[in-house]
Amino acid sequence: MDGKLIDRIRGARRIAALTGAGISTASGIPDYRGPEGVWTRTPSAVNAFTLENFMTDAGVRREFWRTYAGHAAWRAEPNAAHRALAELDSAGAAVRVLTQNVDGLHQRAGLAARKVLELHGSMHTTRCTGCAAGFPTVEILAAGDDDPLCPHCGGILKLDIVLFGQMLDGDVLGQARTIAAASGLFLAIGSSLQVEPAASLCMVAVQARATLVVVNRDPTPYDDDADFVLREDIEAVVPELCAAVTR
Repeated sequence: MDGKLIDRIRGARRIAALTGAGISTASGIPDYRGPEGVWTRTPSAVNAFTLENFMTDAGVRREFWRTYAGHAAWRAEPNAAHRALAELDSAGAAVRVLTQNVDGLHQRAGLAARKVLELHGSMHTTRCTGCAAGFPTVEILAAGDDDPLCPHCGGILKLDIVLFGQMLDGDVLGQARTIAAASGLFLAIGSSLQVEPAASLCMVAVQARATLVVVNRDPTPYDDDADFVLREDIEAVVPELCAAVTR
């Protein structure tokens, strides 16, 4: 690893990590836009992730629920990158994860739930689009309905995740911006940085004079703003980054 990078991040105390699908691919969860990504291999699949389509087309909803009934995330385990961030926090650094993922692997790796902001929600909970009642997703899937409806009001049920055309929770986004602005080291890991407003957290950190490190296989729109760009394997390089902080 570059000695200048190690010198720059050594001893960082306030660390924010914006994580995208790329951090979970080593856990067996496919990403979306990569060469073998869900939307790369099946472009039409993106239709099921659009709020308007989901709400108006029962066929789209059935495809969506079939996708998540057999989703790899249910069987996935945290990998070395997830664990390294949790261990860095345990070692005394103030780590906060701002994740675009909905898989819950950061929490399973050992980070306290309060230290993980799920910008795009969680697949582990399901919410009624009518009365807003919430349910564990495993219970909804276990019922076996291909287009489940709310047992309270009969409304359409949806995973508690943000779809295209749906606004992020304003409170969560506000907290994320505060964390990014307070960070001394901002790691953007495994994100294409193409989805806003989450990607703009990089610029919030840069404007607050944090060190921005982008770790991603492919170029991102924020590479030119980064202090360091790493095109290395995420599962290998994130533990190295975290170890460098504590040297």
